[in-house]
Amino acid sequence: MAKVYPHTLSSSTSSKQEVFTVWMKSLILHSHGCTVFNSSGRVVYRVDNYNHKCSSQVFLMDITGKVLFTIVKKKFTVLGRWEGYRVTGTDKRKPGFRVRKKLGILGAYTHLEVVVGLDVNQPCQYTMENQSCKSSCKIIDNFGGLVAEVKRKITTSGVILGEDVLTMVVEPYMDHSLVMGLLLVFGLINNKL
Repeated sequence: MAKVYPHTLSSSTSSKQEVFTVWMKSLILHSHGCTVFNSSGRVVYRVDNYNHKCSSQVFLMDITGKVLFTIVKKKFTVLGRWEGYRVTGTDKRKPGFRVRKKLGILGAYTHLEVVVGLDVNQPCQYTMENQSCKSSCKIIDNFGGLVAEVKRKITTSGVILGEDVLTMVVEPYMDHSLVMGLLLVFGLINNKL
């Protein structure tokens, strides 16, 4: 019998723009989550939420099942706040990023505020903006530059796929696993995971 060996990523960043396909379905039957493919068609990230949809704790894993980020919804906050804990060998339980809703005039949230690098002196700040549908968003840095964009996938022949198949474009030198962690929070807020 042939054995299947998963391909692992050598790095979570790249010097060029990377395009991923995000399928908002779990590979495990009767489970919620998503599966992320790179431009070669290999699975690079996965989320399997065994409990139920919109869980308060979600794990971003690589293809081998190694947990990269633990996303936790903080309770007892008025606007809702999510924290992402990067899993390392020296797990200090300090969040690597924090996301919170920014409310508009009518009470609906207009965008998400993201703070990355909470354990260093100069954290980075990003904004996640909703696009035309609940599946699409842009991540913008504090200088207004595009960091990543997620939108519905369009085939080469121009066919728009369903709302559960997305294209994620990540700009150079941006941590792919961090962008994926932020996309998970976006999916949790919009009841997609």
